[in-house]
Order: sequence, then structure tokens, then C-alpha cells
Amino acid sequence: MMAEAFHSTVDIGNELLLLLGMRRSARPADALHPYGHGKVLYFYSLLVAVYIFAFGGALAFYHGISHLRHPEPPSHVGWNYFILALAAALDAYSWWISYRALLAQKDPDEGIWDEIIGSKDPTIFTVFLEDSAALAGAFLAFLGIFLGQMLQNPYLDPVASILIGLLLTAVAALLGRESGALLVGERTNRARIERVRRIIQAEPLVEGVGDLLTMQLGPDQVLLNVDIKFRRGIDVRQVESAIDRLESRIRREEPTIKRIYIEADSLKRTRPQTPEAA
Repeated sequence: MMAEAFHSTVDIGNELLLLLGMRRSARPADALHPYGHGKVLYFYSLLVAVYIFAFGGALAFYHGISHLRHPEPPSHVGWNYFILALAAALDAYSWWISYRALLAQKDPDEGIWDEIIGSKDPTIFTVFLEDSAALAGAFLAFLGIFLGQMLQNPYLDPVASILIGLLLTAVAALLGRESGALLVGERTNRARIERVRRIIQAEPLVEGVGDLLTMQLGPDQVLLNVDIKFRRGIDVRQVESAIDRLESRIRREEPTIKRIYIEADSLKRTRPQTPEAA
């Protein structure tokens, strides 16, 4: 129960950190941050991972080891069951909401795990993983208390606490890996890259597509840098017109792409962010 208390306290702190990150990442671009503050959310989600490990997993693990050395039979068992049941019901509701949000984001050919490791919005996959860990932790706490009571074995309760600590550590490691990758400049989803490639290839004046590089600037902000080879025999005006068409279509069909940089052979056109794309 103490391990679950640590877990619940950490969850509250995590939600506050994510809320703060969402508010700070919504600030508009300025002279010091010309691409906006979207990555601030990734920094705060990385703090969440550290917070889960330090104040959730580590404390639960330490508490379990301490009670293994000095085991005590669980007390107030009825209240323990009631609190665990209430916590599980609340966590299940939150889990269902985050699960539906994940389903709404994922592509039809992707699974839930693909969406978790490929999602660019940490507020969704973090809450989903936290709630999944909370449900699993409540179940482990229930087993530790119930089996310890039934078998008259005081060691099962601290063992459950250790397992909860290991569970939280695993979740923290996964969140840290995903948030860290986004923070240092992860590409956007493969499906979005392929859709952009098809849009460019559909332009009659395009002969080929070279490097197509993307970077996630925030959950709904993507930077696109693409090298396009146009057909021979066309003049600069035709190239410019084609670039205008491509930019307009990309922004219309992929509204999360806020910054587009197109290099056409020796001609490089850089488009600033427009109010419509902001």
C-alpha cells in the first residue's frame, strides 16, 4: 500500500508537470525561439520520466527491501481493499480516455504499441502508460495483501512492493527513451513522410525527390526540408509556380507541417511560417 501511495503521489506531480509543459509550449515564436516553444513539452515529459523513477520506482523498491528485512503482517485489510478498488476504478476511467485518444491518433495499419513508440504527443502516451502501470500496480498490491493474508506469509506484501518499483522503473525508462528522442529532434511519422513524398511526386514538373528530412518541433508542429529535382527545360517562373503549388497542397493535406524548406537543384526557396499555418 505504501508503494501505491508513492505511485499515486508521483502521478499527481506528473500531471502538474505535463500541464505546465503544455502551457509553456503553447507560447508563440519569438526572436530567441524562431521555431516556437513546442519542444518544451518534450523536456517536461522527460522530467516526468525522471520523477517516476526517482520518487516512484526507487522509493517503492526501497520500501519493499526494507520490509523484507523486517516483515510485518498487513493490517486494516478491509480498508486496503476498499482503497485499491477505488483507485483502480478511477485509473481505469482515465486509462479508457487515454486509450481512446491513442486510437484516434493512430493510422489504420498501426497497432497500439506502434502508436505509443511513434506518437509525437507525450501528454497522451505518458498518461496511457502511467494509467496502465497504475492498474497493474493496484493488482500487484492486491495480490500481495490477499495472498499474504491467506497464506499467512508476511513476505508477499514487500515482494509486491518491489515488483511495483520495478514496474515503475520500466515505465520511466520507456518514457525517458521516447521523450529524449523527441527532444533531440526525432523525425515525424513514416506515414506522414510517405504522404508528403506522394504529394511531391504527383506534381507534373517534378522529376525526382531527393532527401526528404523532417523534425518534430512539437506535437502538432513539423519542420520539412526536401530536395526536389525538377524536369529539364523549365524556367525559374515555372519552378516557383510548382513550389507554390506543392507548399499549398502540403499545408492543406498535412496541416501539422508548419515550416517548409524546398531546395530545387541550384534554386533554394525558403518559406516563412504564415499566419494560416501557425
